[in-house]
Amino acid sequence: MTSPSPSTSYALRVAEDPADREACFAVRKEVFVVEQGVPQEIEYDAYDAGAVHVLAVREDGLPLGTGRLLYGEAAAAKVDGEAPVGSLGRLAVTRAARGLGVGAALVRAIEDAARARGLEAVDLHAQTHALGFYERLGYVAYGPEFPDAGIPHRAMRRAL
Repeated sequence: MTSPSPSTSYALRVAEDPADREACFAVRKEVFVVEQGVPQEIEYDAYDAGAVHVLAVREDGLPLGTGRLLYGEAAAAKVDGEAPVGSLGRLAVTRAARGLGVGAALVRAIEDAARARGLEAVDLHAQTHALGFYERLGYVAYGPEFPDAGIPHRAMRRAL
């Protein structure tokens, strides 16, 4: 696989067809399961079916990153029942595409999807090493650190 250069152009889109969804899952497998050692059986869950998945792809179609938005009842379980709050999750950028702005672009696209659904804020559970990334995008940490898949996390929120 060739590495993207700093001038790599990419597009973002909502993953609506099966091929795009599979590309999202492949990125998640590469980053979370292979690279970070998250057990595959907990990486994919029942929320995937109803989530809005966003995909970043290079001009030649190579998937570079993904993330998902939960909203409505699916998000309520993750954000303490607060209906107008969405839940951003499963944000993953391939190693070769890191540093190109893909992660920030995915977050903004997920926020746009949240706004389009009338949500007032977005919550997420950030791996603690990524707190600075999300803080630069306007997210504020709250609550104590907690483990998820054996990795330390903090809850964060950004009003839209």
